[in-house]
Amino acid sequence: MHYSSLSANGQVTIPADIRKQLGMHPGDKVSFVVENDRVIVFCNKGNIEKAFGICHPKVSASLEDIEQATHQ
Repeated sequence: MHYSSLSANGQVTIPADIRKQLGMHPGDKVSFVVENDRVIVFCNKGNIEKAFGICHPKVSASLEDIEQATHQ
């Protein structure tokens, strides 16, 4: 088990060996879930912003085409 202390600013350091095991780096995002008297911390490795631009459509659609298709 690993331990860390809560700072005066409400911050907790994730121990280095856990950061290394999870491949975490400065700036990575984490999520928190409270279950009863426990806090579960999730490392958010991927996000939709990182995927932006990786798909290239074979055909294009105008804004009007998209609006028509979504309002049917």
